[in-house]
Amino acid sequence: MLVISNSVTIPWHELQFQTMRAQGNGGQHVNKTDSAVWLRFDYRSSPSLTPLYKEGLDKLSDSRVHDGFIMIRVESHRSQDMNRKEAMSRLVELLKKAAWRPKARHATKPTRSSQRKRVDAKKRKGDIKSARGKPVLD
Repeated sequence: MLVISNSVTIPWHELQFQTMRAQGNGGQHVNKTDSAVWLRFDYRSSPSLTPLYKEGLDKLSDSRVHDGFIMIRVESHRSQDMNRKEAMSRLVELLKKAAWRPKARHATKPTRSSQRKRVDAKKRKGDIKSARGKPVLD
C-alpha cells in the first residue's frame, strides 16, 4: 500500500512498474541490468483516489500527467529498487500537489482609522512637495 494522506492509500495492484536499461553513466553495469523504472498509474479508473485528486490531476499542467495516466520514469540511481522507491515518492509528491487548494480569500473593508492614516500621510507628503517650490513674494 502506498500512503498518500490519512484518508487515501493506493494498493500495489493499481501501480504498474516496467523496468528497462538506463542511459548515461554507469559503465558495464548500465549495459547489463534493467535498472531504470517506468511507473504507470491509471488515476481515472482508480477506486482508491477521491474526486479531489482526480480533478486536481486533470487541471494540473505537468508533463507526467496525460490521458488519465501518470507516467514517471526514474533512472537516477544504479539500483532498480532505489529507482522504484524514487518513482513512488515522486508519485506521492505529484498527488499532493494535485490535491492542494489555495485558501479562499474574503474581501474586507479597511478600518476607519487606517483610511484616516492613509489620507493624513498623503496630505503630509503633498505639503512637503508643495514646500519644495519657489517661494511666492508678495
